Amino acid sequence: MLTRLQNSLDKALLEKRTGLIPYATIGFPRLEDTLQIVKSIEEAGADAIELGVPYCDPVADGPTIQASSYKALSQGITTTTCINLVGELRQSGIEIPIIFMGYFNPILSYGIESYAEDCAKAGVDAIIVPDLPPDESDALREALHANGLGLISLLAPTSPNERIELGVRMSDGFVYCVSIAGVTGARSELPKDLNSFIARVRSYTTLPIAVGFGIAEKKHVQAVGAIADIAIVGSALINVLDSANEDEIPEAAKTFVSSLIS
Repeated sequence: MLTRLQNSLDKALLEKRTGLIPYATIGFPRLEDTLQIVKSIEEAGADAIELGVPYCDPVADGPTIQASSYKALSQGITTTTCINLVGELRQSGIEIPIIFMGYFNPILSYGIESYAEDCAKAGVDAIIVPDLPPDESDALREALHANGLGLISLLAPTSPNERIELGVRMSDGFVYCVSIAGVTGARSELPKDLNSFIARVRSYTTLPIAVGFGIAEKKHVQAVGAIADIAIVGSALINVLDSANEDEIPEAAKTFVSSLIS
């Protein structure tokens, strides 16, 4: 399971640098842009990419990612579109690990078994489902594991120790720690209590720990690297893509991601 993702994260750890996982919404600004954005992010040296599957009611996403999802949905992007896009990426030679970030209702509607099988065939490596608690995820986890995919747990600063223990035990590849008790969005500073939160999680697992929500600059990536293993950058990249001229989007993505490598 998860060989491609584990190898990539192990390489970052071996090189003693902070792993970097940028986030892009599939279909934003346009579907054809996503193909080029992923290629640019791979060329920039990211360790994996998190691809957002657009959804109409995203409980964990702030205004920036919500707006990107709305634009993608308005262009007819569906779960099937997203899976097919990964297949196109793999056929074109893209090897970067790909993590889907999406919500449970579209997965349930698609069919859990079919979703896991089709994601595996396309070349997805792991899934993040923000609205699916670990103790309610057995059906999806079993289907993903049967097809060689992982399910990554999300933990928040408000998670009690028993939820942290459960989350890390049921997470594959790495553990995703949300830096704040809130939604995604670029911020100027990281929370002051992040160190103690990460220390609590670290006491329960040897898995790599990723930090997301609010990571927007290289100084944030460096701060994350001092206490955790991986930085996840979402809204800040979406803002870069949104402000770039249409013909400059791939280069804008590459330049921004390159600037974050620590």
